[in-house]
Formats: sequence, structure tokens, C-alpha cells
Amino acid sequence: MAIETLVPLVFALLFLVLFLGANLGLAMSGAALFGTTMIIGQQGALALAGLSVYESAQNFSLSVIPLFVLMGAFATKSGISNDLFSAFNTWLRRRKGGLAHASIAACAAFGAVCGSSLATAATMGKVALPQMARYGYSDKLATGALAAGGTIGVLIPPSVIMLIYGILTETSIGDLFIAGILPGILLTLFFMITILVMIWIDPTSAPDVTEQAEQSEDITEEPVLKKVWATLALFITVIGGIYAGIFTPTEAAGFGAVGAMFLGVVMRRLDLKMIGECLIDTVQTTSMIFLILIGAILFSGFLTLSSTPALLGDWIVGLNFSPLGTILVIVAIYIGLGAFLDTMAMIILSIPIFFPIISNMGFDPIWFGVLVVLVVELALITPPLGINVFIIRGIAPHVPLARIFAGVLPFCLALVALIILIIAVPSIATFLPDLARN
Repeated sequence: MAIETLVPLVFALLFLVLFLGANLGLAMSGAALFGTTMIIGQQGALALAGLSVYESAQNFSLSVIPLFVLMGAFATKSGISNDLFSAFNTWLRRRKGGLAHASIAACAAFGAVCGSSLATAATMGKVALPQMARYGYSDKLATGALAAGGTIGVLIPPSVIMLIYGILTETSIGDLFIAGILPGILLTLFFMITILVMIWIDPTSAPDVTEQAEQSEDITEEPVLKKVWATLALFITVIGGIYAGIFTPTEAAGFGAVGAMFLGVVMRRLDLKMIGECLIDTVQTTSMIFLILIGAILFSGFLTLSSTPALLGDWIVGLNFSPLGTILVIVAIYIGLGAFLDTMAMIILSIPIFFPIISNMGFDPIWFGVLVVLVVELALITPPLGINVFIIRGIAPHVPLARIFAGVLPFCLALVALIILIIAVPSIATFLPDLARN
């Protein structure tokens, strides 16, 4: 079978089984085995698949994934999310829309010890939505802010998506983590500005400052630092250690996981039963990620055998687009993929195709990694998939789905603005990694 026919057929097979509800990792593995068999025969395809799976399982660099997942599990069980929201609420509750601002800031801070957008949205949604409902925030503003705030968790290091990108592209994970800090801070500020604009357009969406500032039973006047010291300690240990060259990312993940467990025990928030639950959750999550990674490696092998990246690169070059035009085309493709694929699937399927093109055109892989994460974040809150929106819907089932999407739309525009800024000023993403190397 001609390659020009085989590649579209394999992609069609893959999307068909995904549409029917198959697991992403199994779907990619099956499609890759079919395609590879058509190229080198059944025996060669099975031998190559077995070797790829074995090498993946023996790859020490992959151990960073379960360690960071475990750190996030311990942090979640320890109730750090409650502490963060309470601390930022103490700072911001005397401002118009203070609880919404506190939710965004707490999502960013929680992302520094979690690394998962879905976990950030789910955890902070359970903490913040009842408080905002209590003080009379509109459903549109409250749910939109929390769905959008969850996306910051995948940009602020440590980030599971950045881990996957770094492994697939053999890019320094430490540099990727550091590169996400400034864009993460900017995205947090952009979302806070968005809240101000939404309240300016509709002043009834947030309560009066005096009413909001009243003490609730959940707010105490204890020092703010006492509420956030655990998060600061973990972040400084993990990211500061990587930045200073003390730890490799894998070592930092190990220290972070042990540190998160130690803090939970010291604060008397973790017992043996909860630690066991964290370990089980980590095994389940890691198994899912590794199954997808193995499928991605097999599918990437098929793409390499079929010369798909080279052919696609030649096609794009043949369009005679400028480098900026090429980037815009890739961003547009990602936005389209976000309509029916989740974030992991987008990264896994697209990077083996786009990264060689980007590398050949001389773009910085660190910058491209940050750009990809930002575009993937946009997919988390845009219809029809918008996984974060559905998570918030599950926490607030009384709010119509259309209203949550309407609430998250202004935050989508803020995210698009940051994507444009990162494309226009790449140094926003590369400044800190360059500084760390020098």
C-alpha cells in the first residue's frame, strides 16, 4: 500500500476508534501496529513494538512522572488548597470581586504543587464555589473564573503536560519548568484583569466590597504566611532546587513527593490510610499516563517509518509561508484539535509531527513548548469538549452548561491575548531558562 494512502487510513482508523470510546493509549498502539505491519510486516512490527515497550519501561527519566503525581496527591490530601484560598481571600476580600481574584491566585499557587489542570479545577472548585455562592457572586463569573483558573495548573511548574513534552522531544524538563513561571504569572494577572472587566460590565456579578469583607466562619485572622508556608516550602524545594542546579528534575520530584508527605504528617492532616489512598491514586494515574506514552512511542515510530513528519514539513515549506505564518497554522490546527481531543491526546499525537518542522525552522524548543501548553490550555475551556468546564459543571450541577461556557469566554480571550504576546515576544518564555544556564 502506498504511503500516501496508508497514513490517512491509519489516522482515520485512530480517530474512528477514539470516537467509539476506546482508550487513547490502546487506540494509538493498535493503529501504530496496523500501520507498521503494512510497512515492514507483522514479525518486524511486533518485534519493534516489544522493544519500544521494554525500553520505555526501563527509561529512568520517566520516573519523574509518578513522583510529581505523588507530590500532587499528597498536597491535595493535605488540604493545601483550603489554606491557599483562605490566604488569598484574606488579602483580597476587601476588593470588588475579591473571592474571584482569590480563586485565580489560589489556582496558580496550587498548580505549583499539583501540576494538573483537571486536579486544580476540581480541587479549587470544591473550595471556592460554595464561598462565592454564599456571598452572591453570579454563577457566570464564579464558574467561569474557576474553570479558567484551573488551566494555570498545567503551566505553572511542575506541569505534567510539560513533562510529556520534554520526554517526547528530549528537551530539558528543568528548562521547561522554569520557562513556565513568567507566562504563568502573566496568565494569572490577565485573568484577574478579566475579572475586573467582567465586573465593570456587570456590577451585579459580584457583591459590594463591604458585604464581601465581612468575616465568615471559614476566615481567620491568623498570619497569612502560616497558611501558605507549606506551599512555599515545596515550591522553593522543587523549582528552586532545579533552578539552582542542586537537583535534577527527577531528584526534585523525589524530594517534592517526600516533602509533601512529611508536611502533611507534621500538620496532622495525613494518616496511614490517607497515605495509602495517595499511593493508589498515583499508581492509577501513572498507569494511565504510561499506557498513553507507550501508545505515543509506537505511533511516533510508525510516523517515522512512513516519513510523515518529513512529508508534512515539505508540504508546509511548499506553501511558502513565513516562519510566523507556519506558527499560526500550527496554532490554528491545535485549536481545531481541541474541539474533539483532550490535552494529552493533542500533545501525544501532534508533537511527533510538528516538532521536527519547528526544529528545522530554527525555533527554540523551550519557547515552542510553552506556546503549545498555552494553546492546549485554551482547549481545556473551549466548546464542545472543554474538560475543565465539565468538571466545574459536576461540582455545580445547578448551573447550565451554556452559562459556564459564557462565563469562561472572556477568559478565553485573555488566554488568546497571552498566546499572541508569547509569539510576539518569545523572550517571555526563554528569559529565565537563559538566565539559569548563564
